[in-house]
Amino acid sequence: MKKIIKIMIFGRPGGGKSTFAYALHKRTGIPLHHLDKHFYESNWVQRDYQIQQSMVQQEAWIIDGNSTKSLEISYKHADVVIYFNYPRHICYWRMFKRWLRKNKAIDDRAAGCTETINWGLLSYMWSFENRVKDSVAALKNAYPYVVFHEVHSDAELKKLYTNLD
Repeated sequence: MKKIIKIMIFGRPGGGKSTFAYALHKRTGIPLHHLDKHFYESNWVQRDYQIQQSMVQQEAWIIDGNSTKSLEISYKHADVVIYFNYPRHICYWRMFKRWLRKNKAIDDRAAGCTETINWGLLSYMWSFENRVKDSVAALKNAYPYVVFHEVHSDAELKKLYTNLD
């Protein structure tokens, strides 16, 4: 069996992507890249998305983020893609929990980008699944060699975590 060394993790904000990516990084030693840390400057000013091109050229990586504009950049190079598609109410709860009590070990933000909750983020979270549905279908069709997992619950994620190697 081919060793998994390139893992893309994406999904609705609040789904647990960063926490899972960090745990997977600690377990495997595979370099971890949080897209928010690379795509933003202070105060959430966007940078060029092309920085992701250099990440995917590396021998091994875990890329965590929900950038719909750059899904294909990572997807086509990944061995495994994990789509966190948790129910909205869980994501909203986790987002508020993170805002109140962030895990300091997870360094997934650029300097000057503090945790924030605003109407734009809440709206983005609400419509995320519909926004990516067609893109995900197209990517799965275009890159059938990439193993795709859609996770809806902690039980599914735990099972996937124990079977990734």
